[in-house]
Amino acid sequence: MDTLHTPRINGARLWQSLMDLGALGATPKGGVCRIALTEEDKLGRDLVVRWCREAGLDVRVDEIGNVFARRAGSDPTARAVATGSHIDTQPSGGKFDGNFGVLAGLEVMRTLNDLGVVTRAPLEVAIWTNEEGTRFTPVMMGSGVFAGVFEAGFACEQADRAGVTVGAALDAIGYRGAQPAGEVPGGMFAAYFEAHIEQGPVLEAAGLPIGVVSGALGQQWYDVVVTGQDAHAGPTPLALRHDAMLATARMIEAVNRIARDEAPHGRGTVGYVEVTPNSRNVIPGRVDFAVDFRNLSQDGLDRMDAAMRAAFAGIADAAAVQVEIRQVVKFEPCVFAAECVNAVRRAADLLGLPNMEVVSGAGHDAVYVAQRAPTGMIFVPCKDGISHNELEDALPEHIEAGANVLLQAMLSVAG
Repeated sequence: MDTLHTPRINGARLWQSLMDLGALGATPKGGVCRIALTEEDKLGRDLVVRWCREAGLDVRVDEIGNVFARRAGSDPTARAVATGSHIDTQPSGGKFDGNFGVLAGLEVMRTLNDLGVVTRAPLEVAIWTNEEGTRFTPVMMGSGVFAGVFEAGFACEQADRAGVTVGAALDAIGYRGAQPAGEVPGGMFAAYFEAHIEQGPVLEAAGLPIGVVSGALGQQWYDVVVTGQDAHAGPTPLALRHDAMLATARMIEAVNRIARDEAPHGRGTVGYVEVTPNSRNVIPGRVDFAVDFRNLSQDGLDRMDAAMRAAFAGIADAAAVQVEIRQVVKFEPCVFAAECVNAVRRAADLLGLPNMEVVSGAGHDAVYVAQRAPTGMIFVPCKDGISHNELEDALPEHIEAGANVLLQAMLSVAG
């Protein structure tokens, strides 16, 4: 293979762009707090939009605040090849989650400008609104509206804890656009690629710079309420208790066991527990907790759901408590388009970059975009697999490698 004359992005420029964007909303520990549709988000959007315009891209904004920056192609009838991600962060987020995907896309455009390359199809970079879902729910809101999963009107009516709606927040930062969500000039994307840090430890453990993402785990979330009887911890014998916390502990263990039974792609997490009355000498009378199940197939998720319901019922009966289970989130498992997955793999091979096929355990905007356009993802390692954390970090050479794979994958479709 001839890698000597294969176009390469400017790694130093991409890295500096990430650091400059990361300075907006910077936290004392080196992370970023840039919550969706806040003043910090506006500053981040303004900066990236300015960079896009300086690169000669045509910028448009849709009704949910998604930003699209287009580089014209030579064929006016060709559908665009797109990339992108998000720039909103968790309250204690890092510099790379989402931001890498947006700025890698911008760097592709800058590199093609530097080389004087005109693609046959137009190229686009997208900034999706409220991917993190920290301030507003549902998560992945902008891409969800784009894909038709949520109505724009419904999304704009959602409010934060202070009662501020998405629509009002978009107006406040000046990013409620006129374009109807889901409309793309010239027709829906011919392909969409999203570059992202892995947010897990697999690539780093394997010592590989590139993950070829074949799909994303489906997710089902539940709110569970266990109701017993709060009573004095001293006078109440163990055999006569209705201990909601003891039952919950057994249920949490069951969640872990059920996920292990679905190896290698089963995931089960209890990340939220609220105990009532939460007093050291009172037997807990009520516990509210959340269950997060993930799997690569819907059949697997269905098995996990059934196993959980059977296990929880048995535990509740044995502990003389009541249990209520309410499903609150459902994301179908996502299998990315074979042509896009293969384009990513070929790009990595062309560049001589060792790679492996991986599955995303997290949700990404690409999961919703995949409902409307052929989609693929590119993963690069992050230090210790840490993300959604101020300590989130990545190596410059991995960031550069991922952006080069993105460049080649997009060129392979755009011509």
